[in-house]
Amino acid sequence: MEWFGDCSFRLDSPPDSPCNAYRLLLRSLSLIPVSHYLIAAAISLITFLYNFIECHFLQDLFSGFAGDPIHLTYHPSSIIYEAVVSKCRILHGRYLATPWLASPHVQTCFLNFFGRPPRFSYRRQLFNTPDGGTIALDWLTSSDVSGDVLRTNDVFLDESTPIVVVIPGLTSDSSSAYLKHLAYHTAKCGWNIVISNHRGLGGVSITSDCFYNAGWTEDVRTVVKYLHDEHPRTPLFLVGTSIGANVLVKYLGEEGENLPVAGAVAICSPWDLLVGDRFISRRRVQKFYDRALAFGLKGYAKLHQPHFSRLANWEGIEKSLSIRDFDHHATRVVGKYETVDTYYRRCSSASYVQSVSIPLLCISALDDPVCTKEAIPWDECRANKNIVLATPKHGGHLAFFEGITGSRLWWVRATNEFLDVLHSSEYMHVQKKISKPSTPLVTSIDQGPYVNVTDDGMVAALNNEPSTDNVEELHAIQEDSTHGKVLEDKVNEKDDPVANAKQGGSSSMAQTSSAHDSVLNDVITPFKTYLGPLTRQSRWSTWLLVYIAIATSWPLVGSALQIVFGKKLRTTSRGGSVRR
Repeated sequence: MEWFGDCSFRLDSPPDSPCNAYRLLLRSLSLIPVSHYLIAAAISLITFLYNFIECHFLQDLFSGFAGDPIHLTYHPSSIIYEAVVSKCRILHGRYLATPWLASPHVQTCFLNFFGRPPRFSYRRQLFNTPDGGTIALDWLTSSDVSGDVLRTNDVFLDESTPIVVVIPGLTSDSSSAYLKHLAYHTAKCGWNIVISNHRGLGGVSITSDCFYNAGWTEDVRTVVKYLHDEHPRTPLFLVGTSIGANVLVKYLGEEGENLPVAGAVAICSPWDLLVGDRFISRRRVQKFYDRALAFGLKGYAKLHQPHFSRLANWEGIEKSLSIRDFDHHATRVVGKYETVDTYYRRCSSASYVQSVSIPLLCISALDDPVCTKEAIPWDECRANKNIVLATPKHGGHLAFFEGITGSRLWWVRATNEFLDVLHSSEYMHVQKKISKPSTPLVTSIDQGPYVNVTDDGMVAALNNEPSTDNVEELHAIQEDSTHGKVLEDKVNEKDDPVANAKQGGSSSMAQTSSAHDSVLNDVITPFKTYLGPLTRQSRWSTWLLVYIAIATSWPLVGSALQIVFGKKLRTTSRGGSVRR
């Protein structure tokens, strides 16, 4: 007798019994060929993998391989869109991924392991930074790919030919496949391109105690200034990829209009590093990228072990299994950040988008497996008239392969077309010598803006740095600073014992009383200055502000009045007693 749960199979069981039904089912399943089971298992595995790698081949097949349109986000009155992007045929077309690479994960892995980059060689220039660091600038000029002149090791540039400065991604250098695609095709378009390798990459040793990170903008600032000083009449354009795009947007936001860059393109930026950190450790497939990038960072650290072992936690670096682990033991320590989250918040470029003041094209795939679409600052990009955000539905991370052979990258063509149209237009940015925009406020409860009452009676919030856009405001600020200095001098003279010792008895008391009156006038004068404009505003708002001013300043004013009039009363009483 054999048992199957609560039912036993008997040889003499009736045909209509439940046990006999199970026996017949098992006997029927045993009659199916094993090959059919293997085919079913293969179909199940393929279905699982199809969904796991987010393949979209069937969707492309059912749509007739027409591709998907590019979604563009921009300000309704953006001149950059109307005059430049609207003329870009590629951005207004469709993107179809290479059919046998119809997956963001397959595209991204194929780019890193194969990539099919064009073959050429750069001309290297070693650039020394003010802090003693060394950066490898790898050049590829238009003449290098056209073969018009005899190739030498020196770089000779035509002042009329624009220069494209490229900021690579994390652990990437000029030898990366996607950068070779960009460099070759940009030079083919008749432009000169230079890859500004990060410190310690491109085969160059670290020569200072400064390392690059996701928010390190000093190197690109130094390189741009150097190129502008060397070629003042040559238009400069910037292209950032991945972490380099985050550095690019942060740099543009820090500089505002005070930079010699005509336009820029940001490709696959992570935007918000804190959101990206949560995303890359969420799913199993994302953890694969997390491990791979951490492995690359550990390899970078091993190349410069003497510096990392001296400045960071080397044992922790060796045990790092994720980007966050490496940032905790290395990046945070070297950059002197309190925590890893602090580093991510301060170095995220999303908070600098609103301050970008030059034409900027941003390209991010919605299925990017490394930089999630959840971190894209949609509203900030839409609010800035200088930014156009292009979000293809597919493309992976820095891949965007197109064509049957997969030998071209879509974003490279889109970048070159945008820069070419921008260069031929009248909307290239021209540097303006103005003050830099203030650094975005750190998200914190205990921090708030200062309050300033303008001439028209409006109450405006200010950052730590005063606005210098208006000449009258500048003049008022200078007068306030001068007035404060005079007040400080008066107080110092009042408290100086040597000056007091030189003054006589009655004359000293008279001067002291006069000094107190002067101090009172100095305190009351600013209120008179601001009460004038306030009276032109709403009656209720005026009295409300007056009430708030009196309630908040009464302890200080009352104490001052008590001191002044108390001394006068004591002086009067003493004089009366002497006369008596």
